[in-house]
Amino acid sequence: MSSSRRELANAIRALSMDAVQQANSGHPGAPMGMADIAQVLWADHMQHNPSNPDWANRDRFVLSNGHGSMLIYSLLHLTGYALPIEELRNFRQLHSKTPGHPEYGYAPGIETTTGPLGQGLSNAVGMAIAEKTLAAQFNQPNFDVVDHFTYCFLGDGCLMEGISHEVCSLAGTLGLGKLVAFWDDNGISIDGHVEGWFTDNTPARFEAYGWHVIADVDGHDSQAIADAIAAAKAETSKPTLICCKTIIGFGSPNKSGSHDSHGAPLGVEEIKAAREFLNWPYAPFEIPEDIYAGWDAKASGAAKEQAWNDKFTGYQQAHPALAAELTRRLAGDLPADFSEKADAFIQQSQDKAENVASRKASQNSIETFATLLPEVLGGSADLAGSNLTIWSGTKGISADDASGNYIYYGVREFGMSGIMNGIGLHGGFRPFGATFLMFMEYARNAVRMASLMGIPNIFVYTHDSIGQGEDGPTHQPIEQIANLRLTPNLATWRPCDGAETAVAWKSALERKDGPSALIFSRQGLPAQPRNAEQLANVAKGGYVLKECAGTPDVILMATGSEVGITVEAGEQLSAAGMAVRVVSMPSTSVFDKQDADYRESVLPKVVTKRVAVEAAHVDFWYKYVGLGGAVVGMSTFGESAPGAALLKYFGITTEAVVKAAKGLN
Repeated sequence: MSSSRRELANAIRALSMDAVQQANSGHPGAPMGMADIAQVLWADHMQHNPSNPDWANRDRFVLSNGHGSMLIYSLLHLTGYALPIEELRNFRQLHSKTPGHPEYGYAPGIETTTGPLGQGLSNAVGMAIAEKTLAAQFNQPNFDVVDHFTYCFLGDGCLMEGISHEVCSLAGTLGLGKLVAFWDDNGISIDGHVEGWFTDNTPARFEAYGWHVIADVDGHDSQAIADAIAAAKAETSKPTLICCKTIIGFGSPNKSGSHDSHGAPLGVEEIKAAREFLNWPYAPFEIPEDIYAGWDAKASGAAKEQAWNDKFTGYQQAHPALAAELTRRLAGDLPADFSEKADAFIQQSQDKAENVASRKASQNSIETFATLLPEVLGGSADLAGSNLTIWSGTKGISADDASGNYIYYGVREFGMSGIMNGIGLHGGFRPFGATFLMFMEYARNAVRMASLMGIPNIFVYTHDSIGQGEDGPTHQPIEQIANLRLTPNLATWRPCDGAETAVAWKSALERKDGPSALIFSRQGLPAQPRNAEQLANVAKGGYVLKECAGTPDVILMATGSEVGITVEAGEQLSAAGMAVRVVSMPSTSVFDKQDADYRESVLPKVVTKRVAVEAAHVDFWYKYVGLGGAVVGMSTFGESAPGAALLKYFGITTEAVVKAAKGLN
């Protein structure tokens, strides 16, 4: 006998309350409340193959309310993914595949790390943009080889976070018809009933964004849910919000509908009562065979993938060049000749020796690399003219034509960064997005999430110091560079001229295991002469730019716009009889990963007199100069004045570097 929909949904409820109870930690309420919605979606609509979680044309599923992680773990286990029951028993335990919040790369079928509320929704928007743009670039008549939906579960907390406004507004503008979001409207958050702090008219809000809104859906009525999903999929010009009225902790006789079921185990006695209420007479973590059979998606998933494979074979025959290019891009591979052509551009940049702002050098790099890599999908948070992110081949994407290579994000720094994460996770693109370095603060947590997940996105930040001038301290970064450098798995670059900028861009584009932050100046910078060995060593993050005879008396090190004045200081000190080595450190994070011998060759321990120079917070540099060294930099906020005047006022000058070096004992 086949199991009923409610019985299948109750398997999610049982596994969720059992796992949370065993861990003595977790959130049973959301999984129990959304189980009926999940059952209809995954049983009748999800296009996926548990035996191949990476199938390119699978539907994407994002649990934005990631605290309800046992919902997705239960779904993956029940439908046949390689997530055995032992992993559910080990929920929230060290090195399990079932951590407290879904973590990308831990369990198969987890599309993104969620937990910081609202960001899963932003990732889903990014995935939907990637699907629409990739389809516009590659699909041909009779060959819709890119054709899938992005589904997102979200809660009140996601909607309260400001990022939800940023990304849902843009999703409506771009007409993301294959994005379907399910709002778990249960009226409860951690502090209790949300009517005391969240009374928005959410359906009207989303209608104002240009979404298709399906309101007042009973989240425990399978037919109502099925009808809503069918209506959502039929609307192809707008994203859809399905407003599902649910009871948090559904099935718990005494704690459902209350924040008591939100973020704590139900307790042994309450779970016993819930089993009776749900007519679930099975032991903890026991799932009957007929329930497993009702959930099993391996055969149907394999058939769906095979049908797509057959279509793709026909696509390869009819459009071999497009098929090869799509295959390369989905694999994340660069063209075979990319490195050679990139190196030629780097050498050209060195030979040209232009004295330009590094933001302009960045634009030159984008012009070259975006031409070589059609997968580059650029963007800026309403600062393209200042970030210099537009190149000759730029074509913006829109609701009517998504075949372009550039996203006008508007003033949405956080949303942009979260969307980029979704695009990167989807595959087929190498996204970059730009803003002023100061406004990285708005996007900070999304940058951290990219680093945590190891997504090779590129975050471009210009106007990197007090040198930007008149906009004043609100726009002048001080502590932000150190913040980025201290982020694990983030490669942070602050190049000093065109050649270093080209190397930074190449390194970021070739990286596969994490994001890069590229930091550029507003003001013009002098080009530095280098020999072939020095140019090759730029990619190591730090190298000897100016050498002296014998062992140095002092090492001067600098990065970005301060390399020029540091070289000048070295020349003055050398003229005064000191043996001076000047080290350029475009990426301390990359330099720190070099082997010990190379790092010693650049910064030999025997040389204890060291000066670091950067128009940013001084504290970061003591790891390189030691407590006895000196740092020429900032320890206060800036001021509003022309950049040159500020650099002089705050002592970021050649004279200050010379004085610091001479003052070392």
